[in-house]
Amino acid sequence: MNKIGSDLVSIIMPAYNVAGFIAESIESVIKQKMQSWELIIVDDCSTDQTVSVIRNFLVDKRIKLIQNNSNLGGAGSRNVAIEHAQGRYVAFLDSDDLWTTDKLEKQINFMQKNNFGFSFSGYSTIDEQGMLQERLSVPEKVNFKKLLKHNYIGCLTAIYDTQVFGKIYMPLVRKRQDFALWLELLKQFDYAYGLQDNLGFYRIRTGSLSRSKSDAFKYYWRVLRDVGNCGYLSASYNLSCYLFIVFLKKKAYRSLS
Repeated sequence: MNKIGSDLVSIIMPAYNVAGFIAESIESVIKQKMQSWELIIVDDCSTDQTVSVIRNFLVDKRIKLIQNNSNLGGAGSRNVAIEHAQGRYVAFLDSDDLWTTDKLEKQINFMQKNNFGFSFSGYSTIDEQGMLQERLSVPEKVNFKKLLKHNYIGCLTAIYDTQVFGKIYMPLVRKRQDFALWLELLKQFDYAYGLQDNLGFYRIRTGSLSRSKSDAFKYYWRVLRDVGNCGYLSASYNLSCYLFIVFLKKKAYRSLS
């Protein structure tokens, strides 16, 4: 068993017009107790000061900046970073989200101790100002069939081991791309294992792509069909399960508010 820190973690971070948030995200990586990491930031043709903010951190040689020549979107940008990744482990952190300082230490230890190839963890949501909103727990494990019914894996919490099946890339879909990748991973791994600790903070931003619900269900359906390989009846059933679980979660959250 390799000791913690002996295996490099490649952190995948796409960036687009996040000048007001990305410094805090990068700092949450730099503050990790586990220091065996590289941070690969792919700027997707930002039109604000995002690149200038990133350049302030490049004195740390573990941080790498790649600038796209054309806009590739979240999935394409993450795939560019995965292509350049040198680590055994691939982790994901969006450029407005945050990690706790013990995120990598706890999760890599969790994976190595139990010989898990794919893991995720609990996390909390915060608003644009960083105020805590909700703590989200996760199941102890999910397989392909269970994930079809609901995406239990927050992108900022996922880590997979390339030593098992090599690099696996995000399907090129506009939305639900993380969900699509987890399904691809679970075609290879029997389970993704959930660490119960809350190890990150997912920032909910007004008007962000992930918060636009008008066509979110359409993309969930598309992933079920194209990546989940579900027939019409199976996709309808899994989409119904997803909507019901979302309804139950919102109801539970309102009762606690």
